[in-house]
Amino acid sequence: MSRSRSGRDFVKVGDIGGSNDAKYGPGKTVWLRGRLNSIRVKGGSCFLVLRQNSFDTVQACFFKDKENPEQSAKMIKYLKSLTTESMVDLEGTVSTADVRSASIQDAELVIKRIHAVSKADAMLPFLVEDAARSEKEVEESQDTDRPFPRLGQELRLDHRWLDLRAPANNAIMRVQSAICQLFRESLYSQGFVEIHTPKLIAGESESGAGVFTTDYFGTTACLAQSPQLYKQMAISSDLDRVFEIGPVFRAENSNTRRHLCEFTGLDLEMAINEHYMETLEVVHNMFKHIFENLETRWAKELEVIRTQYESEPVTFTDEPCVLHWPEAMEILEENGFDMGDKLGDLTGAQELALGAAVKEKYGTDFFMLDKYPSNIRPFYTMPDPADARFSNSYDMFIRGQEICSGAQRCHDPEMVTEIIKQKGIEMGDGLKTYIESFRHGVSPHAGAGIGLERVVFLYLGLDNVRKASMFPRDPNRCTP
Repeated sequence: MSRSRSGRDFVKVGDIGGSNDAKYGPGKTVWLRGRLNSIRVKGGSCFLVLRQNSFDTVQACFFKDKENPEQSAKMIKYLKSLTTESMVDLEGTVSTADVRSASIQDAELVIKRIHAVSKADAMLPFLVEDAARSEKEVEESQDTDRPFPRLGQELRLDHRWLDLRAPANNAIMRVQSAICQLFRESLYSQGFVEIHTPKLIAGESESGAGVFTTDYFGTTACLAQSPQLYKQMAISSDLDRVFEIGPVFRAENSNTRRHLCEFTGLDLEMAINEHYMETLEVVHNMFKHIFENLETRWAKELEVIRTQYESEPVTFTDEPCVLHWPEAMEILEENGFDMGDKLGDLTGAQELALGAAVKEKYGTDFFMLDKYPSNIRPFYTMPDPADARFSNSYDMFIRGQEICSGAQRCHDPEMVTEIIKQKGIEMGDGLKTYIESFRHGVSPHAGAGIGLERVVFLYLGLDNVRKASMFPRDPNRCTP
């Protein structure tokens, strides 16, 4: 490998077809690199299926040549030695065929040459075929003579690279990529600049959540819980609209289906002119762009995913659907919840109930909840000027679960200093420089932080956020 270049033109499986309109149709000889999905050798014949990109498969065949029996026997012997999941190069001639076992159903390749580029072990931790079965399919097989194995989450995650070869799991990663692409597209079109902020910081990014600490040349530093303070300092730098896609670290011992210790944050911050509703409109437009384009431009990936993990497209309104805190309290009380003084945070059950009620009342899976109580929001949140018990802050939900948190930020240095004192937060060097940036003049601003994996997890109706993370990190897992 890499000793020389042969000049071979390797083709994509999707370009092969049985009609003359296909890019590589009947009679064309092609080179193809793919993964050996399955192989069946019987007597003087062999049928195998090659897989590319987890989705596209094509059948290839070899038949004993009576005029050259010795060479044919060598080929059959070699084909028998190949193991599934091996990477192979194959030269073959396209021939029309009626194939049920591959995505290319009107053509197959008649093998001329084949060799293994990378052989897989004969015994794998599990079969990709088993990893690709839906829970319903596995469950229905349990009372039959040949029940399918139920693969545990830990087994899958221990061998995540193998798990990600299953078409639906591979497609989830492509949808994750698509959401980042669409996030960028929307914000660039709305005048934003992408920034990259430090992940090693001198103090905590926010109050209330645990941090991972490390030695920093004799002093203590921590991994950033968010780019929050730096997003705001970017506004003070006259970068009026900024966003970032980057890692976020939370040292929280939460072993739930929706929490991770490291995830990817989609963050934005923007100067506002009159009201923080300007930011809600920008974020709504961004999510609309994501939701609409996923269903059209990534329809193939969504179809593959929904074959294994059932879900429906997210419903949303044309204009922002914004509930204020009092309306949410009223809805929840009507649904039998005791909301006490109405100044506490929502539980998971309350969020789900609120989501169901909003879907019934407004016909949307995606909505925003505004005016959270000040006592449950971070120190940099602007209090509501009409009632300091509440704040100019908001969360956003898909199917009754939070995917985004944001607020108008407190840009007054004296006010934010007082809030920090009231919350009992130690004023370290990081916070001092943050506040100093406001003392030099800063535009009023607001923003939001979105968890990428949680958006993927909820949009696709998955049962665990770990399915939406390539190599998840939780309190019990730091490898692979």
